[in-house]
Order: sequence, then structure tokens, then C-alpha cells
Amino acid sequence: METTDFAKYLSAFLTRYLAGERNYSPNTILAYKDAFIQFISFMKEQKNIEVQKLSLECINKEVVIDFLDWIQENKHCSNATRNYRLAALRSFFTYIQYENPERMYEWQKILSIKVKRHEKKCINYLTPEGIKLLFEQPDLSTRNGRRNLTLLALMYDSGARVQEIIDLTPSSIRLDCPSIVKLFGKGRKARIVPLQEEQTVFLKEYMQENYLFEPYANQYPLFSNSRKEKLSRAGVTYILKVHADLARKINPVIIPEKISCHSLRHSKAMHLLQAGVNLIYIRDLLGHVSVQATDVYARADSKQKREAFEKAYVDLNPNVNKTKSWEKDSNLLDWLKKLKT
Repeated sequence: METTDFAKYLSAFLTRYLAGERNYSPNTILAYKDAFIQFISFMKEQKNIEVQKLSLECINKEVVIDFLDWIQENKHCSNATRNYRLAALRSFFTYIQYENPERMYEWQKILSIKVKRHEKKCINYLTPEGIKLLFEQPDLSTRNGRRNLTLLALMYDSGARVQEIIDLTPSSIRLDCPSIVKLFGKGRKARIVPLQEEQTVFLKEYMQENYLFEPYANQYPLFSNSRKEKLSRAGVTYILKVHADLARKINPVIIPEKISCHSLRHSKAMHLLQAGVNLIYIRDLLGHVSVQATDVYARADSKQKREAFEKAYVDLNPNVNKTKSWEKDSNLLDWLKKLKT
């Protein structure tokens, strides 16, 4: 079967360009692949073009916009998801500009498609009391309970993304003072995060129980399931949900209805901010490229704003007699009293 130019360039884009030249993470490549699977399905269902016949000549700006509208109307995608799909397509056509410059004008028209503005969700985080209640829920008399407490505590203490926690191995942990964990974030960028001494107590006991200090276990998953495989994102989310549901039954006020693994990351950032930690240090802890990404926590912390305003308040009101001028007017006062009858 003859291969189309679209198939040739897409294969090279996903395998050679993203993985080799750009060193994108497997998760990013997987997300881009899913976007193109949807695009190929769209071309078949809506344009009657089978994948075997799908060529670059079939694709233009209008087709891409139709695809983006289709995923929103038929797949019920949000504006944010639409923008993620557009990002994948933009990356592909940025690559295509250099591989197929003959249709440069068409590719640049596709690259000119704007993202849709979307309402940013409020940061969902727990108070220190909420975190404490959550950590009290795992059953420490069971092996899984001890693992779950260690997992949740480390996620919070390190401010790690769920994928960063999943990818941890014993070699990523150093429990000698000062204790640290080495996390690999977006773009495979590594960062060193200090750990609190209180956290290392859970972690050390867990690693000893599971023989994770042994040299042969150096590259084992730090957190694994019953089959000794590393946990999935869904698995970690389930663990959090189970314990959050238990905590909510005890005190629904301090445990939000909607809670995700990212909520623990948000919670750590907010608690550091409220403790007076500089945004630069919080940025480094979270692995943000720019402090502007971290600035969202400062904007969200209404309590800190109120306290700052109260401390900065200066009474500039004129020093006047608290007795209202009309109260000195006996005739007016008598008239007002008569209004009550």
C-alpha cells in the first residue's frame, strides 16, 4: 500500500522530531498522538477521507477550524481541551514548515488560528486542618494504608505532580540530613526538593518495610501496586478519593467536594505563601519556568490580601465629633421622633 505524505510526516513528527530532536516526555507525545487520532477520525467521519488517502493537500485552515468546532460540539470538549488539541496541531505544522516549505503560506494560515479564551478555575486547595484530617484516614495497621499515607504525605510535602510521584524510584530519595527528593517534571527537567524531617519518618519506615533500600531495588517504583508495578495516574487518584471521602464524612466543611491530586500541590504552595515564603522559592519547589505561573497563588489568597490591607491601613478620616450635627438640632430631633407615631 502506498504511504501518503501525511502519514510519512506524522510518523516522523511523533517519533523522530518530538522524541529525538525536542526530547518531549512520553506523556506529551501520547497527548499529541491522541489529538491526531481524533483528527483522523474527524476526517473520516466528516470529510469522508479514509486515513489511507489522507494527504497534506486535504488539510487547510478551514478544515482545522472545522475539526476544532467538531470536537467541541460532538465530543463536548471544553475551550481548554480545544486549545490543547490546537497546540498539538500547531506543533505539527511548525515542523511541517521546514519539511514541506512548498505550501508555507497554507501552514502559516493554520498557525494563525487563535486559541479560545476560557474561564480559569479557582484554585482548589485544602487548609492545614484539611490536610491533617486527610492524613489521618489511611489505616496504618495495613500495608496499603501505610503506603497510602506515605504517598499522600510525599505528594504534599514535595508539591509534586502526580506523574512525578508515579515515576519516582528509591534512587530519587536521599534521607540523610538534609533530606531531598529528585523530581523530573515537564520537559524532563529535574529539580531537587527538600523534605521536612517529619515527612522522612513515614518515608523511611515505608522504604524499610518494602526493602527499597536494597541495592537491587534501586530502580524499582517507589510506590507500586499488588503486582509490584508502578501506580497509574488513575490508581493514585483513586487512593486520594477514598481517603478524601472518609475525611469528608467527618468534616465536610474543610474537605472540598471536588479534590484532585493537584489539590495537594496547590495546598502546599498556598501554605508556603501564607507562611511568608517568597514566590521565587515556591516557583522553584513547584518546578515552574516563570514566577508568573506561581503568581496565581498570591492572587488567590484572599486571607493574605485582607491581612496585608489591614496592616497597611492608616486612619485618614477627619477627627470630628461623633455626635451627628442633626442630633444637636432639638427641633429636627423632635420632628424625627414624631415620625415613629
